[in-house]
Amino acid sequence: MKKFLVSVLALAMTFSALAQEEEKEMKKGWSFGLLPTATYSVDNGFQAGAFGDVYYYGDGNTYPDPLHKISWEASYFTKSQRMRLYLAYDSKYLIPNMRINASVTYMTDPLYSFWGFNGGASLAHLPDTYDTYWTNKNTDINYYGMSRKMLRILANIQGRITDNLNWAAGVNFWHWGLGDMQDKGYAKQGTDQKGYYNKENTLFKDYQKWGILKADEVNGGNALEINAGLVYDTRDIEAAPNHGIWAEAYLNGNILTHKYLKACVYFRHYVDIPIHLPAGDPVFAYRLAWQHTIAGETPLYMIQNNPLLVQRNMISEGFGSSNTIRGLRENRILTEGMAWANTELRIKLVKFTLFNQYFYIAVNPFFDAGIITKPYRAAAFAAAVERPDTFMKLSEVYDATKVGDIVYSGGAGLKIAMNQNFIVSVELAKCFYKPLDAGMWLGIGINYQF
Repeated sequence: MKKFLVSVLALAMTFSALAQEEEKEMKKGWSFGLLPTATYSVDNGFQAGAFGDVYYYGDGNTYPDPLHKISWEASYFTKSQRMRLYLAYDSKYLIPNMRINASVTYMTDPLYSFWGFNGGASLAHLPDTYDTYWTNKNTDINYYGMSRKMLRILANIQGRITDNLNWAAGVNFWHWGLGDMQDKGYAKQGTDQKGYYNKENTLFKDYQKWGILKADEVNGGNALEINAGLVYDTRDIEAAPNHGIWAEAYLNGNILTHKYLKACVYFRHYVDIPIHLPAGDPVFAYRLAWQHTIAGETPLYMIQNNPLLVQRNMISEGFGSSNTIRGLRENRILTEGMAWANTELRIKLVKFTLFNQYFYIAVNPFFDAGIITKPYRAAAFAAAVERPDTFMKLSEVYDATKVGDIVYSGGAGLKIAMNQNFIVSVELAKCFYKPLDAGMWLGIGINYQF
């Protein structure tokens, strides 16, 4: 009888082990994520096009990390008339003990929103008066409009020092074309006539008259950035870690015209909360970040750049929108130095299998905050005087006393993940700092913010 019970117990344990093995997630070969970019943002309007990721897992031994990842996007935005083309490659396995991240991006912004410098110090009009100085379809005024074109080619490499510590280096080439708005015209409300914005009555023009912008930067230029530093990484999964630390410290500088050197420090921590929900433990995630120009001065065409060693999204710009402080308008804070924090609770609600792909749905309530550590061209603003030939008075659009104000916002997001890597993100946020409050902010894209 004992032998029989032992045999039954051993057989049960064997079946249990086999069942667990069958339930274990495992992806081999190629995996494709493709979605239409039928989204909307408050800054750029409706987005049309497509984006996606291509993953190669080989025999599956590295899952959920792919052997190779290719990301791409081709899209157009109705409001800003922005067009984006993007192709990127990322791999930790192409060269042993090294990581390669490379991409090519081309973007046009005929109606790019230029809000001025130093965040709350730039007194862009609040939502109830946007119709007067922003995009009022009954007038020719778009005071916060200009245009830009950008070509970016970047390549970054990380090499192993110890199990969790890497050195990192990279080179980024940028070509920018800046200028006045290049709108294709708009239908005037209540009429069948076509209108065009007045290119002379803009903040971009007024900044030039006040001497805030320099003649050799207002048409754009080139930048060749070199970066080098260290990366410490103990994350269990890159796309959405359950636990671990991801920290970076590096220098990033331009060696062409308008030279500058920036110090960048990022600390991200993912803490598993042992509340064992069916879909997985919740995760408390936070990021502490600092970016500061320590030498030289950043030109107009590069001031919005937020340098990163590994690109998680196609565009890594400015303070505001989906990359840094959510709830703010895109590139609302343009400055030489900024410190900020992001905190969020990531809760998986349900996980399931569909068409042989593994999915989960999660929510992430969050809170963000930031402060300027070094204002942009403070001396130029102090020396500028009122002029009769400007559309607005300098005192109406700039208040230096607000440079040091703390900016903060909060909101929540919804995530749908496939194979723990391809993550569709929807986030809704509100800025609680009144000078930068622009109503409810909506961001739809891919990946967690950090």
